[in-house]
Amino acid sequence: MRPLSVTAMTLTCAAGTGLAALRPALIEGRSGLRANDFPHCQLETWIGRVAGVEETELAGDLAEFDCRNNRLALLGLQQDDFIAQVEALKERVPASRIACVIGTSTAGIGVTEEAYREMGPQERFQPRHRLPRVHTPHTSAAFTARVLGLDGPVLTISTACSSSAKVFASAARLVAAGLADAAVVGGVDSLCLSVLYGFHSLELVSNQPCRPFDQARNGLSLGEAAGFAIVEPDAETGFGRLLGWGESSDAHHMASPHPEGAGAAAAMRQALDQAGLGSDRIGYINCHGTATPLNDRVEALAIRSVFSKPPPAASTKGWTGHTLGAAGIAEAVFSLLALSDEFLPAGLNLDQPEAEWADFILRQPLRRRVEAVLSNSFGFGGSNCSLIFGRLAA
Repeated sequence: MRPLSVTAMTLTCAAGTGLAALRPALIEGRSGLRANDFPHCQLETWIGRVAGVEETELAGDLAEFDCRNNRLALLGLQQDDFIAQVEALKERVPASRIACVIGTSTAGIGVTEEAYREMGPQERFQPRHRLPRVHTPHTSAAFTARVLGLDGPVLTISTACSSSAKVFASAARLVAAGLADAAVVGGVDSLCLSVLYGFHSLELVSNQPCRPFDQARNGLSLGEAAGFAIVEPDAETGFGRLLGWGESSDAHHMASPHPEGAGAAAAMRQALDQAGLGSDRIGYINCHGTATPLNDRVEALAIRSVFSKPPPAASTKGWTGHTLGAAGIAEAVFSLLALSDEFLPAGLNLDQPEAEWADFILRQPLRRRVEAVLSNSFGFGGSNCSLIFGRLAA
């Protein structure tokens, strides 16, 4: 398969709205996490809530898509001239030949929760909640394609926290199969009560800002994000190039990773093989790093099984929180920024790394040029995806 170039990208998350806000946040170590203030949620925790979502309006023919997820998606699409970049793409490639592949896990479930919470005395949904375009897992992809005016294949990837990493692989396959000539890929997931209370019921939510790979870590901070990228073959400008990907399934447990990280290691090895790179060619790893006791340990062990000498690595969830179905696109954007900006972020809230197996996790950022980066996204059910991005040819 021909490598795909990432010619445009954007990310909106708790740490910043658009790349111009995210870059200084990374350099200055400014987290976007804050004490929980999500409506109707009484949990003592910290969250990565995006400012401006409530004020974003879906009007006209977009009103039928109105929900928090799609408001967040629109806010994200409005950053970094992304819509204009897509319009420029449509001058090179017909809209019917541009795929739209979006990862999500919550989709419009926040409105579904509200609809049940506000049912009338006869247990009927209120008219404002009768939104067939929203009460479906496909709402985010359909909405994105509508906003951007894309008429090619429209796909939803929903594989928990690996969803919006897998969009890159799916786009590459669509292009290779001749079903598309380019693609808009991305992911969007918003906070909702199902997520907040669901993870709390699994005893995975921390009562403090998350601390990936720290000895004192005790759980994750949940967040929300919307990120998008344009991928197209043979482009000479952009942020980097997708060199390879690996996908695997642990087939081990509904909510826990394989104890030795077998599936995660398989995904990383597959990505390296497809990229044609030895493990020594990877200069930085953006870890999935959720800050739960088990997941961080398993990911570090999997990395050690693939890399005889692991490169510098870190999780960026201290900035964003765990953005679930949007974690993959967030991790990909951070990885591409590390590649293009020659700045390798360290982990936030990392005071005492696990010395026996996480000594390669950065405590201080590095100014360093690297040729290739690895981005890991691992989800419930053992759904794993690893992406390798490399520099564009000089």
